[in-house]
Amino acid sequence: MKYLESGIAHLRPLLSGLLAYLFRYLFGLRRVILFLSKVFPIMHFFSISPAFVFRSNSCRLPIVLCVTCLAVVLLAGCKNRDPESAGIIELVDLSAFEPVADNWKIVGAVEVDRSGEKLMSSTPGTGVLFCSPTETEKDNLFTKFEHVDIELEVELMVPVKSNSGLYFQGRYEVQILDSWGVAKLRHADIGGIYQRWDPSRGEGKEGYEGHPPLVNAAKEPGEWQTYRVKFRAPRFDDAGNKTENARFEEVWLNDQLVQKDVEVTGPTRSSHSEDEVPMGALMIQGDHGPVAFRNLSYRLLP
Repeated sequence: MKYLESGIAHLRPLLSGLLAYLFRYLFGLRRVILFLSKVFPIMHFFSISPAFVFRSNSCRLPIVLCVTCLAVVLLAGCKNRDPESAGIIELVDLSAFEPVADNWKIVGAVEVDRSGEKLMSSTPGTGVLFCSPTETEKDNLFTKFEHVDIELEVELMVPVKSNSGLYFQGRYEVQILDSWGVAKLRHADIGGIYQRWDPSRGEGKEGYEGHPPLVNAAKEPGEWQTYRVKFRAPRFDDAGNKTENARFEEVWLNDQLVQKDVEVTGPTRSSHSEDEVPMGALMIQGDHGPVAFRNLSYRLLP
């Protein structure tokens, strides 16, 4: 779906030009064209000679109509999204998140020092979400928006041996870890679905239901990596009883599929809460080590 939308986005200027051409050809509504020129920047296309675009006068109108119908559909699909269901978190400040301790800040760039563990520095600016926890400042970060089913895409960077996690609804974790070069993968490696935890199961048996990634798609510490996650929330009946478990339908790391249709029977370890709810905020773990994020976008699924 990502690549389809990208292709449509690249076609948008041409489709916009065809729409403008139709308005000029059929109606001569220059005011409409002037209005559209404010919406779609590539409007010089309408000034091209009709003989250049459509050589045959006899078939010109049917072609224009057919192409226009396609253009309307595609432009509506990629242009007119509900801002409440899809968005990009503009990392110019922390206004998209709940109030948080000083371990989280917005910066312009980050850099990893590979000479030691968890060494990461930043430079002033905007565009990057940076976490640098200390003994006293180590809050987790919560989005102000809440979600049910969601598709999330984000770029991340971790230094050597650092650790974080993305908790969907604040409860179900996709792991973030420096797993470069790891041969035997565990649920605790990047791309893993972290295990659940129950001390009542007995010593050595507390952890269960962890899911290691299908492949090690990790890049070296200090490189930007990309997560794409499609999450399905648990379902409840009218009385509030859970009828279906949460599920990670797909998890992609650096364009490699690392999880497919993984059911999670309850909150994973270190979740915000042990209860389960129809809707919750996205939580980013902030107490395990430095981590940085950029280009964070999401789509709330119907």
